[in-house]
Amino acid sequence: MKDSFFQKIQDRISKVKQWFTNTPERAILEAYKAAQVIRNIEIEHFGNQRISAANGNYTENVMSYWQGYLNKNLIFIKVKLAEFRLSRSILNISDNSILEQLQFIDDVISQYDTNYERINNIQNISDVTPIPINNNSINKKLNTSDKNIANVPPVTQKTGFLPRSLGRTINRIQSDLSPQAEADFIKNYQTTQRRTRVALRFFLILILVPLLTQHLSKQILFTPLVTKVRAETNGQIFLNVNMETKALQELKNFEHKLKFQSLLYKSPVLTTEEVQEKIRDKAIEIAEEVSQESNSAISNILADLLSLGAFGIVIAMSKKEIVIVKSFIDHIVYGLSDSAKAFLIILFTDVFVGFHSPHGWEVLLEGLAEHLGLPASRNAIFLFIATFPVILDTIFKYWIFRYLSRLSPSALATLKEMDE
Repeated sequence: MKDSFFQKIQDRISKVKQWFTNTPERAILEAYKAAQVIRNIEIEHFGNQRISAANGNYTENVMSYWQGYLNKNLIFIKVKLAEFRLSRSILNISDNSILEQLQFIDDVISQYDTNYERINNIQNISDVTPIPINNNSINKKLNTSDKNIANVPPVTQKTGFLPRSLGRTINRIQSDLSPQAEADFIKNYQTTQRRTRVALRFFLILILVPLLTQHLSKQILFTPLVTKVRAETNGQIFLNVNMETKALQELKNFEHKLKFQSLLYKSPVLTTEEVQEKIRDKAIEIAEEVSQESNSAISNILADLLSLGAFGIVIAMSKKEIVIVKSFIDHIVYGLSDSAKAFLIILFTDVFVGFHSPHGWEVLLEGLAEHLGLPASRNAIFLFIATFPVILDTIFKYWIFRYLSRLSPSALATLKEMDE
C-alpha cells in the first residue's frame, strides 16, 4: 500500500516535471498559433496588410469585431512570450525549430507595437537550417460559433538568397503531399460550403423578411385600419394635387367620350339629365378608386416603416453572419478577372451616374412618390438628379483613387483602357 502511494507521488512529480520542462515549447507554440490567426485575418480580409480601418472597407461594428479579436490575440501572444522568456531563463534549451516560429511572431506583432523588443537573438540564424512547420496540424478558428473562414497558409517573412515565393511553393508542395492533405482539402471544402450556405441564407432572409413584413402588415393590419378610420372621420379623398388633377382629367375624358359617341350615332341620343346621371356615376366610381389609392398610400407608409424596422432588427442580430457574408463577397470579387471587375465598375457607374442615368432616377423617384402618395414635384426631382448622382460619382472616383489603385492596380489599368 505504501509502495503504491509513493509510486503515485513519483508519477505525479514526473508529470509536473515533464510539464515544466515542456513549458518553453508549449508557450511559443501557443503564441505561434495566435500569430497565425492574426496573419490569416490580414491576408483574408485586409489585403495582406495590418488590421486597421484604413486597410479595410468595413463598418464600425465589423471593424470593432476585428479589432477586439486582434487585441485578444496580441495580449495572449505577449503573455505566452513572457512565459517563454521566464521558463527559458530557468531551462537552458536549444531547439532550432523555435527560431522560425519566433521570427514569424516578431513579424506579425511588430507592426502593432512600435515599442516591442524582439525576444530572440538571431545573429547566427544564417547558420541554422530552418525546420519546415507543419501548418496543417494547427486548427484556426475565427469565432466561437464554428463559422470559421477558409484557412490561409501563413506567409513567413524569410530572408535569404532565394525568393520567398520559392519557399512558399515548396511548403505548399509538401503540404499537398502530406498524409493529411486529403482531410485538409475536405475540411476546407466543407468550410467553404458552410460559408456559402450561411451567406445565401442571410441574403434570402435579408430580402424576404422586409418584403413579407411590408406585404402582410399592409394587407392584414394597416389597410383595414386606415380604411375604417378614414371612413369614420370622412377624410379628404385626395391626398395631393396630382391625384385631384388625374381624377378630373379622367372625368373630363369620360364626358367627351359620351359626346363623341353620341355624335357618331354609336350610342342612343341621351338627354341632358341622362348625361349628367352617367357623369355623376362615373364621378362616384372615380372617387372610390382615388379613395382606395389614398388608403393604399397611407398603408404603404406605415408598412414601409415597419419593414424598415424589421430590416434593422435582422442586421442588428446578424453581426456574425455579416462577417461571413463580407468574406463570401470578398472571395467572389477577388476571384473575378481584371476585365470582369472593370466591366462591373463601368456598368455600375453608367447606370447610376452615367449620361442616361437621369431618366432612370426620374422614373424611380416618380414611382416612389406615387407609392407613398406624395406629389411628384418636378423641381424636387430635377434638383435631386442634379446633386445626388454628382455626389455619388465623386465618392466613387475617390474610392477608385483611394482603394482600387492599392487593392488591384491591374484592374484599375484595365478600367482606364476600357473607359478610353
